[in-house]
Amino acid sequence: MASNTAITRIRRARNHKKAGRSRKKKESRKSTLSDAELFGPLGEPGQPAPVQSS
Repeated sequence: MASNTAITRIRRARNHKKAGRSRKKKESRKSTLSDAELFGPLGEPGQPAPVQSS
């Protein structure tokens, strides 16, 4: 029979591994800009680009 200490250590390691994996999943979901965010400032296709106000 496994001791409570051994069970706790395994559970703790598993929870830390899962926490890191879920954190990386959340980060990777929004790692790049969408087409609208990336090309939005360029304006509509076939039309002149909007004038930038500096």
